[in-house]
Amino acid sequence: MSAAPESVAARFLPANEGCRLEPLGEGLINQTWLVSPAASPRFVLQRLNARVFAHPGRIAANLRRIQQRVRQGHTGLAEHWPDLIAPREGGDAFVDAEGGHWRALRYIEGSRVLERLATERQALEVGRVLGAFHAALGEIDYTELEDTLPDFHIAPAYLAQLDAVRRSAEPGNPAVRQFLDFVDARRDFVPVLERAKAAGRLRPRVIHGDPKLANILFDRQGERALALIDLDTVKPGLVHYDIGDCLRSCCNRSGESPQLPGATRFDLALCEAILKGYLQAAGDMLTAEDREHFYDAIRLIPLELGIRFLADHLAGDVYFRTESRGQNLHRARVQFKLVECIEADEAAIRRIVAASSPSMETAEG
Repeated sequence: MSAAPESVAARFLPANEGCRLEPLGEGLINQTWLVSPAASPRFVLQRLNARVFAHPGRIAANLRRIQQRVRQGHTGLAEHWPDLIAPREGGDAFVDAEGGHWRALRYIEGSRVLERLATERQALEVGRVLGAFHAALGEIDYTELEDTLPDFHIAPAYLAQLDAVRRSAEPGNPAVRQFLDFVDARRDFVPVLERAKAAGRLRPRVIHGDPKLANILFDRQGERALALIDLDTVKPGLVHYDIGDCLRSCCNRSGESPQLPGATRFDLALCEAILKGYLQAAGDMLTAEDREHFYDAIRLIPLELGIRFLADHLAGDVYFRTESRGQNLHRARVQFKLVECIEADEAAIRRIVAASSPSMETAEG
C-alpha cells in the first residue's frame, strides 16, 4: 500500500503544520494534488507513475539542472518557474516504504489552465511561451540532460510496440482492424523525423516533451501564457516533437476525448497564430531544414499518439489511465481523425509555415 498523500505532504512542511489536499488536473500518468497548508505557500504534490518513469532520479537531476539555469537570470522564465521543493529530510523527493516516488513543486498563484483555446490571441501566446522555452534552454548542452524516457516520441519505436501486441487484436472488433489498416497505410511515413535526424538534417536540443494545452499556465484572465509545467519529460530531443504535440493538442477545438470523434477538426487559424508566436520567440535558432520539417511533425505526432493509444488498448490498458475498457480505443479514433484532417490541409499548413517563417537572409544571414 502506497503512503497516504496527506502524510507525504506533511513531509514537505514545517513540523506540525496542517494542510488540506485536493486533486489537481486530469493527467493520464501521474497522480497530482494541490496542497493548501495552514501558513506556508501552496504547492503541488505528485506521485510519479513507476510504470512510466523507471528512473525518477533522472527527472530530479534534469529539473535541478534547468532550474539552476533559469535561476541564473539568463532567461525570462524565472518568475513563473515551478521550482522543486525539498522535503524536510533534504534531497529532491520523498520515497515511501513501497518505493513510491513523491515530489513537490511550487504552485504558480494567479494561474489557470485553459480547456481549449478560444481566441487567436491565446494561440499566439501558446506559441510564444513554447518558443521562449526552447530559445532559453537552447543554451544548455542537451548532452548534460538525462534521458528520462528512452524512446519517448521515437515514432518507429511505438510502431514496433504496436506490431508486438497486434497479435492480441480483437477479431470481432471492426474498429481495431480499421485502425491497424490506417496505421499500415502510413507505415513508411512514421520514421520521417528520425531519418532526418540520422542524416544530420535535424539536431537534438532541450525539449519539454509534452507541451499540450493542459501543461501551459495562463494568467487568470486567460490572456497571457505564463509558463510550461509538468517537466518530467524535459530531455534531449527534436523541437519538432514539441511543435507537433502542441499543435495537435491546441488546434483540435473539440478536445482530446470528444463524445463525437467525427467532429474533430484541425483549426488552421489557431495553427497560424501558434506558429507565428513560436517563430517570433524562437525563429532565430531554427534552420531552413527545421522549418522544412514542420508539416511532417504536425502530421506525425497525432499519428504517433494514436498508435500509442491503440497499442495500449491491445496490451490491456497498462500505460494510460482509463475509466473504462475501450477508452484508449476512443482516444486513438480522435487522433487518427486529426491526422486525416491535417493530411487534407497539407497545402494550407505548408503555406502557413512558409508565411510565418523569416526570410532566409534574416534567419541565416
